[in-house]
Amino acid sequence: MTARAADRARYDRATAHLDAPLAIVDLEAFDANADDLVRRAGGKPIRVASKSVRCRHLLERVLAKDGFAGIMSFTLAESLWLARSGFEDILLAYPSADRARFAELAADPKLAAAVTVMIDDPAHLDLIDAARDGGTEVVRVCLELDTSLKLFGGRVRVGALRSPLYSPAQLADLARTVTRRPGFRLVGIMGYEGHIAGVGDAVAGRPLRSRAVRLMQATARRELAERRAAVVRAVRAVVPDLEFVNGGGTGSVQTTAAEDAVTEIAAGSGLYVPRLFDNYTSFTGRPAALFAMPVVRRPGVGVVTVLGGGYPASGVAGPDRLPVPYLPEGLSYDSQEGPGEVQTPLLGSAADDLLIGDRVWFRHAKAGELCERFAELHLVEGDRVTATVPTYRGEGRTFL
Repeated sequence: MTARAADRARYDRATAHLDAPLAIVDLEAFDANADDLVRRAGGKPIRVASKSVRCRHLLERVLAKDGFAGIMSFTLAESLWLARSGFEDILLAYPSADRARFAELAADPKLAAAVTVMIDDPAHLDLIDAARDGGTEVVRVCLELDTSLKLFGGRVRVGALRSPLYSPAQLADLARTVTRRPGFRLVGIMGYEGHIAGVGDAVAGRPLRSRAVRLMQATARRELAERRAAVVRAVRAVVPDLEFVNGGGTGSVQTTAAEDAVTEIAAGSGLYVPRLFDNYTSFTGRPAALFAMPVVRRPGVGVVTVLGGGYPASGVAGPDRLPVPYLPEGLSYDSQEGPGEVQTPLLGSAADDLLIGDRVWFRHAKAGELCERFAELHLVEGDRVTATVPTYRGEGRTFL
């Protein structure tokens, strides 16, 4: 029996008393992935990206481990909810225009001490001030660095369209603006190098593309390390007591941690290891989060149909954004239908061994987005479900 076949047998036994659709997290794999992230970080603390987890119980579990400290959140509403739930040191990774929540933040000492918000423009400060509604708490802010690689005088750009702050001078100028504004305190710098951390460099069947990605990433790492160090020097000249410099992502933990200027690493997808993280030379994780759909039809030889399963991930639409049939091995989508909202035909010889009521296990393309489809996660240890915990959605929280 292959390792994957053994996992399928375990998961089927563990959830035999449950009806599919359902979602699980294999805690042995989850913990092993967490330990590997810590090893790769080389002693620098890892801030957990809540977007990639979306389950308070599992956030608590990973933050209880040595090597993890703090949360990187994705909306201001989520940040305040987590702070009220007892989490501390929450860095909001994206600028917000949520005026009502800014008013809450500026009026509550506990929230203001726990949450740091992201800015990359003086207009963000103006928006926060206009939203205060009498609140006088000092708002902690972080500057976001544009980590993109610019070539040929800027005519070619590789990286996400995020912050407009690229040069040391630009960040230092905004740092000075923050220090001159009453009611704000600059505490950190963040830069997410998604073109390094979030792009696989060993795509199966694409050797030339993979080689080009590795070349691009090597160039980008060198350029960014030099520029980030210069940015940190420039900002520390304005704010000597800067608390943190955050960088990285699951795919670049060890290389970002090697930068002296970086004080902490952000990571989250590496806990669940969705399918988009199969194509890396820098690490190999264990799939920890899966969902199961029941077989409801057998249309013919080599075909079964499962209920639902059409859960595409965000990003540029394409086959790599689709969930992948994982267990049993050897199933694939019908190219004319793909994964559907209410039914999904699956092709392959393995289909002939599946009966009505059996389940097919899938892996989502991206990590936390799976939790927007399920209200609860069944936590599997060995061949037993040892707990069932709510996702954000299960707690009635759908932040985006």
